[in-house]
Amino acid sequence: MGNIFDRPLIGVVMCRNRIKGHLSQTLQEKYLNAVLHAGGLPIPLPHALAEPELLTTLLPQLDGIMLPGSPSNVQPHLYGENGDEPDADPGRDTLSMALIESALERRIPLFAICRGLQELVVATGGTLYRRLFEQPELLEHREDPELPLAQQYAPSHEVQVQPGGLISRLVPGCNRFWVNSLHGQGVKTLGPRLRVEARSTDGLVEAVSVEDHPFVLAVQWHPEWKSNEYALSRLLFEGFITACRGYRAELRPPA
Repeated sequence: MGNIFDRPLIGVVMCRNRIKGHLSQTLQEKYLNAVLHAGGLPIPLPHALAEPELLTTLLPQLDGIMLPGSPSNVQPHLYGENGDEPDADPGRDTLSMALIESALERRIPLFAICRGLQELVVATGGTLYRRLFEQPELLEHREDPELPLAQQYAPSHEVQVQPGGLISRLVPGCNRFWVNSLHGQGVKTLGPRLRVEARSTDGLVEAVSVEDHPFVLAVQWHPEWKSNEYALSRLLFEGFITACRGYRAELRPPA
């Protein structure tokens, strides 16, 4: 395994929830394990780090950023919608938006999953469908909560890779594959900075990248689920960690 401190440091945004009455910030192990399996060292990021002075201190220490999935949704007012979102996490929104802005500006590698994709879309001027199931032309993209986790995270539908993009470079020769699907919201419109990387068979955007950046990839499915068991997931995470190593070498070249 080598020296653990030779691994690139990956900041992973936490989610706020309540545990036995106490406000808490947590991260599911599957995200931490996926980063570890791919060769990175995950560092949980609490929401207080959105404070500008703390963020300025933090960013030079990170070699990559990951925005994980979450049961919560992005606040609607951030993409021009009225009304409340019952499953909101304002602290996460604030930190994630600040990290996305910094990643784009500083060219820090960024990998975003599920809610993370939606955060990237909103941060770059796009909008979301708040309830995909109300769109009759779209597939059912939500999981069945009554099923065991292994079945909830089983492959659910096919996605088609757009040629010439980041995914096609990370997974050469593969233009379509099956993914799991556990989301009630999704991409409605994209801002000009994002490139479509993959779509579901119903046309819904399933992955995006930023063309003028070394590595920004966001996917709507969950590659962190047993990531070391699926070749596609391994390639995505390994591509991310490779980009983080490159960023680290450029930022802090060896003596």
